[in-house]
Amino acid sequence: MEDIEAFLAVIEAGSQTAAARRLGRSLQSVNRSLMTLERSVGVELVRRTTRRSFPTEAGLAFYRRVKPALAEITEARLEAASQRGEPSGLLRIAAPVQFASAFVVPVIADFIARYPLIKAELKASDRAVDVVGDGFDVAVRIRDLPDSSLKARRLGEIRTVVYGAPGYFARYGRPDHPDALTRHRCVRRISSDGEPELWRFQIDGEPKAVRVNGCFESDNSAALCAAARDGLGLGYGPFWQIRDLFNEGTVEIVLEEFEAPRTPIHAVFPPSGMPAAKTRLFADQLATRLKHERL
Repeated sequence: MEDIEAFLAVIEAGSQTAAARRLGRSLQSVNRSLMTLERSVGVELVRRTTRRSFPTEAGLAFYRRVKPALAEITEARLEAASQRGEPSGLLRIAAPVQFASAFVVPVIADFIARYPLIKAELKASDRAVDVVGDGFDVAVRIRDLPDSSLKARRLGEIRTVVYGAPGYFARYGRPDHPDALTRHRCVRRISSDGEPELWRFQIDGEPKAVRVNGCFESDNSAALCAAARDGLGLGYGPFWQIRDLFNEGTVEIVLEEFEAPRTPIHAVFPPSGMPAAKTRLFADQLATRLKHERL
């Protein structure tokens, strides 16, 4: 490790003297490390002059491979060291409103019971938070993630279903295809821009979005579930939100064979450095909980 660290420092600093200053080692020690490394790989890695050192073609290729590997090893050392003490301090979490109540809060309760030196602060919001700017340790996001500098860990995935009350089906019948939804009453979610959201399906392996109509709209998931339960129309949303109603027989699911691909659940973390032990342990516990849920 010391030999590789010396090699990287020489390449990045441009000379053995500068590398020695950076590492706090003697010039002779850095030179010995460089020679030892070159003997071990059997090829010249660095060309030296009296003032400068620069990589050979083999040295540049070696540098590109070992630089990220050394970073991983360094992070692994820090991770192991950080687990020696009991997690403590404030854990700031963000999650969607209903998901926070149903899943995140129970995990927080178990987590604090296990690690009593932890304090937790939860922001429940259906709007995406600024993880870095707002100072969160971890945020739960239920969607495909765009390219981002944020670190992410997949926790699970949710199923999106069409459902309705038995009384509604007795009166209006059951749709047998997504295209048939245009002839049905539906309860519609209003998005942040004021437009009703499209219902998404997969037909013959291809995605399709359907615009539905109905007599009830809301921006609140609980209200939409209640409206469908009371027969105002067909509902559309995550299975976990209507799981209890489904188990009771209060609502029934239709169009299962056309369901869109499942939506991933991610924990996202700030990009700089390594998540603290408390954050990683909380994400582990949340992932374990979600693994055993019907989502």
